[in-house]
Formats: sequence, C-alpha cells, structure tokens
Amino acid sequence: MRKVIFILILFLAGKMLFAQEKNGDNEPQVLKSVIIGDDTVLISSIPEVKIYPSHTFKNRWQYWRYRRLVKNVKAAYPYAKMAGEILQDLDQKLVSMPTELQRKHYVKKVEKEIREEFEDEVKHLTISQGRILIKLVDRETGNTTYEVLQDLKGNFSAVFWQAIARIFGSTLKSEYDPEGEDQLIESIVLMIETGQL
Repeated sequence: MRKVIFILILFLAGKMLFAQEKNGDNEPQVLKSVIIGDDTVLISSIPEVKIYPSHTFKNRWQYWRYRRLVKNVKAAYPYAKMAGEILQDLDQKLVSMPTELQRKHYVKKVEKEIREEFEDEVKHLTISQGRILIKLVDRETGNTTYEVLQDLKGNFSAVFWQAIARIFGSTLKSEYDPEGEDQLIESIVLMIETGQL
C-alpha cells in the first residue's frame, strides 16, 4: 500500500512540476537572484497594478452622474488619444520641413484626412463629451486645445473656434487638473488604460 501511495505522490508531483513549467510561450524564464547568507532569494518584477477604492454614493443621483461621466469619458478618450498621437507625429514631420509654405500645405493635408475620417463621428459627441474631450486633449498633448489651434491654424482660427465654444458654454482654454476638479476623470482614464473599465 505504501508503494502505491508513494507512486501516486510522485505522479502528482510530476504533474505539478510540468504544469508550472508551461508559461504560455514555452520559453524558459530567467530570474534574477540575490544570495543572503546561505539562502538564494529569487527576484521577479511584476507590472504595477493600481487598485481604486469602490465609489460610495450618497444617493442614486450621484451614482447616475458617475455612470454618465464614465460613459462620456469612454466616448471622448479615444479621440483625445488619437489627437495626441497625430499631433506628436505632425510635430516631428513639421520640424523636418524647410519652408513655412510646405508646413502649411502639410497641415492642410492632415486636417483634410482627419476631417474625412473622424468628422461624422465627432459631430455625434454631446456637449458634455466635447467638454471632456477638450480637457483630455490637454492631458494628452500638454497644451490646451486653444494653444494647439493657435500653433497649427493661427490666431484667427483659434479665436473663432473659442467663440463657437463659448456659445455652447465651454472654453478651449480649459486646462486639465488631475489633482483637482478632474480627479474623477483621471481615475476613470487610468481604469480605462488598465482595462478595469
């Protein structure tokens, strides 16, 4: 009977060892180690994980407002992310162009491409989503939407679009404040980036 139990234990131990060896890509992992006294301690780094406390709401109205904010941020964030990437790419290409005329033509070409691709989608954003988009553009680019327009299209265009934004109760000069009034938006964006939302 002892032989059967011994063989069974060896069999199970072997199964556990083989199960632990497979890490999905069948490649061995190299771990760092530190020797402390007579012991060898393995060191492994894991990606940072942020854990957010669950929100407590005083009433249904606060819960509804939070859910609406999550929905609005989810709608606006992809466009802000794309704006940041497009602007970074545009800045790199504009630096390499020798004349102002070439830069203006290139900006017009990129603007036309962006309008053709995103104009219909962005038109369907609500005013609240537009306000969030303005703030998220500042988050992604480091410049307010007004400054971006001023740099790319000039003062007249920036003032014109600022006037249009004012009609709808917004301002293109809105700055993103992740530690202050936009703290809730920042936590939602971080949860979106980490796949928690």
